[in-house]
Amino acid sequence: MDASIRTWLAELESADKNVQYEALQNLLAATDTKVDWAYEMWGPLLGWLTDRDNHRRSRAAQLLSNLARSDPDQRMLADFSKLWAVTYDPKFVTARHTLQNIWKVGLAGPEQKSMVVTHLADRFRTCSDEKNYTLVRYDIIAGLKKMYDERNEEEIKRTALSLIDSEEDLKYRKKYAAVWS
Repeated sequence: MDASIRTWLAELESADKNVQYEALQNLLAATDTKVDWAYEMWGPLLGWLTDRDNHRRSRAAQLLSNLARSDPDQRMLADFSKLWAVTYDPKFVTARHTLQNIWKVGLAGPEQKSMVVTHLADRFRTCSDEKNYTLVRYDIIAGLKKMYDERNEEEIKRTALSLIDSEEDLKYRKKYAAVWS
């Protein structure tokens, strides 16, 4: 891990929210491709998933989602449940940031893709009792679209379109379908 990465990690703890935000953006950009230092961050980030600070939980979830592609030991297969739990975070914005990024785990390999698609599809089908469930469903459909755009696998598209077709409210069915237009 180079000095800039260490600096950005330290800046995540800054009292200045702008410094924190810029550090997060830099770390997300740095982890948008494979890196060889993922496991140096992995343990601390896992710990942050349950931190009392919702900003830490959100950052950890976003960064771990990105780091999944840099996981040759496939730790994410065992740790995914901890990451997935943050999609139910009491702070909706934290849950939503996690849900909007968790699709990236599916880029790490076929097992990870299958795991993510299954979890997203199950959540779509069962979230109607949740507050803001239409946003949750929208984020699921958008995440599946992003994964499809990266992987170009028809199974992902079929799953998403099937979920969209299962939406009973025509207004939301159209909104979700527009993601795939």
